[in-house]
Amino acid sequence: MSNTITSGAPAKPSIDFDWKPLLLVPLLAMLALPLIGSPSTWLTLTVAGLAMGMIIFVIASGLTLVFGLMDVLNFGHGVFIALGAFVATTVLGVMPGWAASPELWRNLIAVFAAMLVAMAVAGAVGLAFERVLVRPVYGQHLKQILITMGGMIIGEELIKVIWGPQQIPLMLPEGLRGAVIVGDAAIEKFRLLAVLLGGLVFVALAWVLTRTKIGLLVRAGVENGEMVESLGYRIRRLFIAVFVVGSALAGTGGVMWGLYQQTVTPQMGAQVNILIFIVIIIGGLGSTGGALIGALLVGLMANYTGFLAPKVALFSNIALMVAILLWRPRGVYPVANR
Repeated sequence: MSNTITSGAPAKPSIDFDWKPLLLVPLLAMLALPLIGSPSTWLTLTVAGLAMGMIIFVIASGLTLVFGLMDVLNFGHGVFIALGAFVATTVLGVMPGWAASPELWRNLIAVFAAMLVAMAVAGAVGLAFERVLVRPVYGQHLKQILITMGGMIIGEELIKVIWGPQQIPLMLPEGLRGAVIVGDAAIEKFRLLAVLLGGLVFVALAWVLTRTKIGLLVRAGVENGEMVESLGYRIRRLFIAVFVVGSALAGTGGVMWGLYQQTVTPQMGAQVNILIFIVIIIGGLGSTGGALIGALLVGLMANYTGFLAPKVALFSNIALMVAILLWRPRGVYPVANR
């Protein structure tokens, strides 16, 4: 008769974090180094790619939650990008002394003021967008695509009415112009700021989603909205809050994108929309961490191919998306039931 005593409590299953997608960004960078040849050029392109990726992440992070939680295909997301950029031209235009000051802290206050106003305006317009256009078509994807694209066209026309149809320069403040020299590489100051701001947005989102009750409800709603509603929480209010936050982040990203390009046009949001949806598909629909990886890959790929083979740069990110989907058809970090 065996004397072995076994514990009555079942062992908790271990959950192994999937680290493989995290290697994609450094792998792409390392593959590009021998093709580019010059380490200084590679460093400049890499930082530029990371900056571009972080800006795209700020824009896409809200939309990936909107789709993950609300199951809404919002093709009108680009209007909030353009709106944020045009609001920034107005805010910086009324703060010429701050933007033209050689003191960096004054420049940063001007930029952050533009971002805050852009967030407020884009969030308010996002609330109206959800109530008027999106709410009647919940659960109807084809109608969502058509009506949100129509909303974006209307938004672009309203931007033309307010600011005019012409391209408007959005110059960098004095202290953010120029570059920092690292060895033989020149790295633009604003791109370093963009990397920092994008990283802060990711940390803030990760903290909210993993450390707060609201974040728990959002993540639970992304995976199983009916379960959250059955527990007595008003998922509809959560929908509205996420949509407003997503619109506000798009406005902030629009300010960063406008400063990155140093010009703004009413159609700029529609042009960025393609990159946003590529990022969301690569990351896994509804996944914030996946959106970060997807955005960094897209930014690096665009800069590397733009330098190595400009003629194929337009198609490089589509090829990247196809390659990722052949490896993982649901994206690098797919969310349950998506």
